Amino acid sequence: MPQPDLTLTPAGPALAPRYRDRPAVLPRHRDRHRPAALPRNPYLRLFTHPGTRAFTAGNLIARLPMGMFGVSAVIMIAAAYGSYALAGAVTATGLAVGSVTGPLIARLVDRYGQARIAVPATAYAVLGHLVLLLCVHEKAPAWALFLTTAVTATTPNTGGMSRARWAHLFRDDPDALHTANAFEQAADELCYMIGPVLAAVLCSALFPEAGTLTAAALFLGGVLVFAAQRSTEPPVAPRTTAGSPLRAPGMAPLLAVFLATGAVFGSMEVVTLAYVDSPVAGPVLALQAAGSCAAGLLYGRARRTARLRTCLAAMTVLMAMPLLAASTGFLHALAVGLLLAGMATAPTMVTGMGLVQRLTPAAQLNEGMTLAVTALLAGIATGSATGGWAADHAPFASFGFLIPVTAAAVALTLCATTGVGRRAAR
Repeated sequence: MPQPDLTLTPAGPALAPRYRDRPAVLPRHRDRHRPAALPRNPYLRLFTHPGTRAFTAGNLIARLPMGMFGVSAVIMIAAAYGSYALAGAVTATGLAVGSVTGPLIARLVDRYGQARIAVPATAYAVLGHLVLLLCVHEKAPAWALFLTTAVTATTPNTGGMSRARWAHLFRDDPDALHTANAFEQAADELCYMIGPVLAAVLCSALFPEAGTLTAAALFLGGVLVFAAQRSTEPPVAPRTTAGSPLRAPGMAPLLAVFLATGAVFGSMEVVTLAYVDSPVAGPVLALQAAGSCAAGLLYGRARRTARLRTCLAAMTVLMAMPLLAASTGFLHALAVGLLLAGMATAPTMVTGMGLVQRLTPAAQLNEGMTLAVTALLAGIATGSATGGWAADHAPFASFGFLIPVTAAAVALTLCATTGVGRRAAR
């Protein structure tokens, strides 16, 4: 093998000119230091960001009990007191108090940080659930149940905190943020599909308090895991004098749209349960959440977000499918109708929540999203009451399914007349 020519320089031997002109060849083993190519799947790309897998896992564990606490409380109270009316009134009280305290907790989260507020708020809420369990087990007076369920209203908005992290991480990447919002909506649907079923199984297979105990352990453990992921936590913004996010332009009419949309969900649940009136009502109703979950995942792969008005128009049309199916009298037709109706839910919620993120100042993001959830819950309560009335006084069996269609049409009208939906377009 020939040796390279060397020339003598003041600094010592050096390569001859013809060798100096050749490009250097780096060792092949250095190629492994090149950054890996990002996955083509937009959902997989979300989790290539450091810390996203850990905070998502903790948040999902904490979010699953949100679909368990209500069912567990109803089963637990009804088994001890023999009254579903009392059980429903107690859970409704917790929901009503939570609609007041939720935005206040979210405001503290924005001001002092997620970990600093979410952990003690969750601990108080879990304590409230455990005290309620003891009161029910000892058959305390009814007033004690109403009093203790109010303590559970310190529950932080775990879904909102997760969305706030995505909004912080992808504040300069609207496509990735759209995919993240779609993932969060699909996760909501999945938790509300699995949670009630898991609670019912635990309460029936073990003992009536098993659902509450399991939900409390999952909730506290999940929040602790979520809060420990400090690298992805949004920084605390300087204290603002802007007041409530309700003052943001377009926020009030958007919350009105959320209120009407919540009435769609609440009325559909009650009228379906009343129409089916059998043990298969739960699985049939779960098809609506399944359709929403699937549509949300597909919508998240889209490169653009649809207008909110377009999503609400699709919801109005698809909510008529259960009405048409119920008029046939066939349960299988209703199941298909609910599956189709659910396909408009996730795209509407993803677009609406994305609009909330745009309208709300960054320093008040948790509070803004909690206000949207509060409007939804108020709408669900209103829709449930209206659907229950229709189930008892309807002139024919399928009459109640007119209410979700009407509520969707009201939401569409509010969106179109106020022009708030145009803010969602890119």
